[in-house]
Amino acid sequence: MSDGRLLIGQRRYSSWSFRGWLAVRLAGLDVAIEVARFVRPAPTPLIAGTSPNELVPYLEHRGARVWESLAVCDYCAEIEPSLWPADRVARAYARSIAAEMHSGFRALRQNMWMNLGRDYSGLGRTAETLADIARVEAAWAGAKQLSEATGPYLFGATLTVADIMYAPVVTRFLTWRPAISAATQAYVDAVRAHPLVAEWYDGAAREPVHWLVAEYEKTPNC
Repeated sequence: MSDGRLLIGQRRYSSWSFRGWLAVRLAGLDVAIEVARFVRPAPTPLIAGTSPNELVPYLEHRGARVWESLAVCDYCAEIEPSLWPADRVARAYARSIAAEMHSGFRALRQNMWMNLGRDYSGLGRTAETLADIARVEAAWAGAKQLSEATGPYLFGATLTVADIMYAPVVTRFLTWRPAISAATQAYVDAVRAHPLVAEWYDGAAREPVHWLVAEYEKTPNC
């Protein structure tokens, strides 16, 4: 019997679910994974009837109830402290860019939405979106420089909460193919090659065709 459950949305689209799922898996929590097919118009009844904020991810674990992706990540880091960098200064930077991702980058989210099954190369490049991408690249470069990371990820050889929070941005860069630096591309490739990220992509590919959501499958105007 598991220690709880994690409710997530469709893997093809749900960036916030991806973050929560990665944190849970990296922390080794023994929870059942429940996937809610999105209903349009929202809300999705299963999510609305389960999660206090009517959003995913939603985690139940040994009596704890946790919602909001960053809160799920922080809860998992209490169980697996290596999800934050050990160094105090690096950890402060990681917390800051993780929080920045949680609250910012609105244009990137709106104009380059997460869809693991489409190729939108060259599209979505509004001025605001490109500014968000430039800031993401600067945040990633800053992490690498600060930590003097020798591994492929932002703070070394293993994924941290910072990597988790930006993992859906990696998927966006793969779907939309904006112009990015060689260093950024190397990081994108490393995250995509991680076994858990590959597992998430495989799960998305197995979702049935009738789960497709028209508003996320539309062809952008620009």
